[in-house]
Amino acid sequence: MSKKNKIIYWIATLWLALGMISTGIVQLMQIKEETEMMKHLGYPLYFLTILGVWKLLGVMAILIPKFALLKEWAYAGFFFAMSGAVISHLAVGDELIALFGPLLLIVLTVISWYYRPETRKCIVN
Repeated sequence: MSKKNKIIYWIATLWLALGMISTGIVQLMQIKEETEMMKHLGYPLYFLTILGVWKLLGVMAILIPKFALLKEWAYAGFFFAMSGAVISHLAVGDELIALFGPLLLIVLTVISWYYRPETRKCIVN
């Protein structure tokens, strides 16, 4: 892996981790703005706890060495959660600015996944 690709991977991965940790904590704390948004989107509030826990576990999975298959699941989970957020905001007619956070996290997820080192890839024969 080239030095450039390593830098791209770690920048994207650390920003992704920061974004998922911060939103996961906010969801676990059930901050007022977050609970209001979930109600607005039509989801039950217990969904915040589920999302928050899975985001924190996903960050641990992508940051720790080894466990390549677990990393694949974490990346997939991040992609599904954030694309679901985009679709949810579109479905209720939110302004496009509401899509910025989830779209940014999707982009970071894809970049981190694409540039991950060989040692973090799941090789299936």
